[in-house]
Amino acid sequence: MGTQTMTTHRSEPIELSPEHLDQLDPRVRVPSFDRDSLAPGIVHIGVGGFHRSHQAEYLDDLCDDGYEDWSISGVGVLPGDSAMSDALTPQHGLYSLISRSLREEHVRVIGSLVRYVHACPDIGPLTQLMTSESTRIVSLTITEGGYPLSGDDPPAPVFDSIVTALGQRRTIGLPPFTVMSCDNILNNGRVARSAVQLVAEQRSNELAEWIGSEVAFPNSMVDRITPATDNSDRTHLETEYGLIDRWPVVAEPFRQWVIEDSFSQGRPRWEDAGALITADVTPYELLKLRLLNAGHSTIAYLGALAGYEHVDSVMGNPEFALFLERFLDEEASPVLPRVSGVDVADYKRTLIGRFSNPAIRDQVARLCLDGSSKFPIFVLPTIAAQISSGGSTRFAALALAGWCQYLLGVDDSGNEMRLAADPRMKEAQSYARSSLQEAAAFLEFAEVFPKDLASHAGFRSDFADALQSIRIRGSLATVAAWARSDPSL
Repeated sequence: MGTQTMTTHRSEPIELSPEHLDQLDPRVRVPSFDRDSLAPGIVHIGVGGFHRSHQAEYLDDLCDDGYEDWSISGVGVLPGDSAMSDALTPQHGLYSLISRSLREEHVRVIGSLVRYVHACPDIGPLTQLMTSESTRIVSLTITEGGYPLSGDDPPAPVFDSIVTALGQRRTIGLPPFTVMSCDNILNNGRVARSAVQLVAEQRSNELAEWIGSEVAFPNSMVDRITPATDNSDRTHLETEYGLIDRWPVVAEPFRQWVIEDSFSQGRPRWEDAGALITADVTPYELLKLRLLNAGHSTIAYLGALAGYEHVDSVMGNPEFALFLERFLDEEASPVLPRVSGVDVADYKRTLIGRFSNPAIRDQVARLCLDGSSKFPIFVLPTIAAQISSGGSTRFAALALAGWCQYLLGVDDSGNEMRLAADPRMKEAQSYARSSLQEAAAFLEFAEVFPKDLASHAGFRSDFADALQSIRIRGSLATVAAWARSDPSL
């Protein structure tokens, strides 16, 4: 394809496709490489907005710099992924990425995703891709709920397919691929390894031993705020740039990727695109999970109860902003390990600015997804550490009380809310209803709250006080009272 030469922009909108790239608005950056020359190498499972704004863009940067050794084959394994297939298949995997800050907007077409396969209900196409000799990395963004985070949780079906493909490769003498989780889970590589090993042990001890000794599961930390695509984003592309894209992606300018350098068959030189390659990802994971992700969960449900739809609007309320700052400063930060080369105070200031960015219109509803999977990862470790050190749990308890009240489905104004999906919604709502009789009964939700934490008298009291205040005064007044440490507000 070579470097694209822009021609005069048509008066009629142009559908995104390989043959139209040289006809797009000159402001739209297009791939400078021949996609047909890219070697396969990565199979990615779970092609949502985040993968397309993050890992796929990193690889696209490398391709633009002349690297041709890797490309991505995306796979959807859920029934709902048919919509992504309907969008990306006619576009041959192409899509536009809109990066928005307060002052400017950049649009580029990503070309590193060369194909999309919908492997549902037939998982066979995924297994076939993973068994191919050319596949060297299988990466995952299947959300926190896709992993067995407790001993009672079975692995998601995708791990069955991974084990099947690894078994077939072993049988025919092919080296194994690397399994690389890119989900927001502490030690996500280890969690992925445990899920794969659990399935393998049920099949064959020999296969499990081979996987244990031969397959790499690098840990990684990923970061970029990527709201759900809205129809207004499609309309904006069409009216402003004359580009018809069935499923564009919107993201903030900031991005970060920290990767453990442990791969079975090599990897792209992601460091040349700005990723940090390291021997120990854990400090960076903890920093991000317990500040950014925990910060999101801390304001999400309280913001929804107060009637806010967008994160920047929540942050525009000075009481919410102060509440978040106090949670980060007084509860989350003090129990974090030191991260070499990172100024935590500056990191938190940057977070507040990112959360407050009105240009990307991040949705509160998006942050409310999968609370039962997120709180144990993002917030509960901070509570446990604060209990151990005799510190405060007051702000985190209010965040959890907000979640409990949210699960009842009615906001502060008495309006019914459409609740975001959760893998344990029925159980969560059952415990939320039980809290109407005794506030701390919600903490008996054993799949979320460890017994020692749920039974701690100080934390139970903090939670009950917060929930009672929300029910008497509403979430906004309670946030103000907690933020100002003034119970009279």
